Amino acid sequence: MVARLARLHPPMECVRLHDPKYGLDGVIAIHSAALGPGAGGCRLWSYADRDAALADAVRLAEGMSYKNALAGLPLGGAKAVLRRPSGDFDRAALFQAFGRAVEELGGRYVTAEDVGTSVADMQEVATMTRHVAGLPSIEGRAGGDPSPWTARGVFESMQAAVAFALGRDLSGLTVAVQGTGNVGADLCRRLADAGAQLIVADPNPARRDRLAHILGARVVHVDDIAGVEADIFAPCALGGALDQDNVGRLKAKLVCGAANNQLASPEIAALLVQRGITYAPDYVVNAGGIISVSAEYLGENESDVAARVAEIAPRVTAILERAACEKMSPAVVADEMAEHVIAGAQRAAA
Repeated sequence: MVARLARLHPPMECVRLHDPKYGLDGVIAIHSAALGPGAGGCRLWSYADRDAALADAVRLAEGMSYKNALAGLPLGGAKAVLRRPSGDFDRAALFQAFGRAVEELGGRYVTAEDVGTSVADMQEVATMTRHVAGLPSIEGRAGGDPSPWTARGVFESMQAAVAFALGRDLSGLTVAVQGTGNVGADLCRRLADAGAQLIVADPNPARRDRLAHILGARVVHVDDIAGVEADIFAPCALGGALDQDNVGRLKAKLVCGAANNQLASPEIAALLVQRGITYAPDYVVNAGGIISVSAEYLGENESDVAARVAEIAPRVTAILERAACEKMSPAVVADEMAEHVIAGAQRAAA
């Protein structure tokens, strides 16, 4: 079931998952274990082929290393991506097979839910391994769906970034939200409560329209959301939302959202600076979910999660202030800070 792939640039380790009996086809990528076991969610998606799944896993795992390092967690970075089987399939059997693969890694990887997976899926995984989080919480302990914590961190980061970049609060501002899944919808509710005007886009019309009706949001097509008249652009779907074309169309002066890997390529960070658009680095603002997962895995309480999530917005402000002072992209500043943490752990272990 588990086959070792050739290592990519060290220290990346990729483990091929293949069990045709249960429809399991995917990869676990472990980017770094300098700070602890590699941790990151399991994504279920309709990838075009195995190469596409591998590329996504590798990039997401690297992002998790940086995210966990800056969040101060005792975890390395990893990610699992599974190719969604075509047609009908036994979901419970699929995630039990995935759980067996996680168990074979002996604790080097800790999984949880991500795009396309749920608490129920992780309960199936938990029948096969203890190296899983995102399970229902018990008696005030950390646990359950981590998406509300992700949304909370993004919302508070947006408040901080708006204060820094625009010198005001969210009331009366227009926010264009790309993606109305669990995190995006939660973020929209918080923004509406704060007095923001919403423009939303999502390829799932039922989900999108239901939320728009409740919150009085304007709906646009997913291909148009980046270019609408808005003060803030919040990518909350899959990665790569900020490519050269979309950045060229942006009218927003701030980008702050929940999606991972928002920059389609490294040069986009410099292009945002050139256009005078403030960018709140994605893996900094969206760390609430992995903070919850970490606390659950370590046996901590919800108060521990709340305390760490409350540190996200001040961290965003510090990154934006340093970037402005040193005339650098916030993305570069965040990367340097995360690399410093990881390198320190590697030196200490040597």
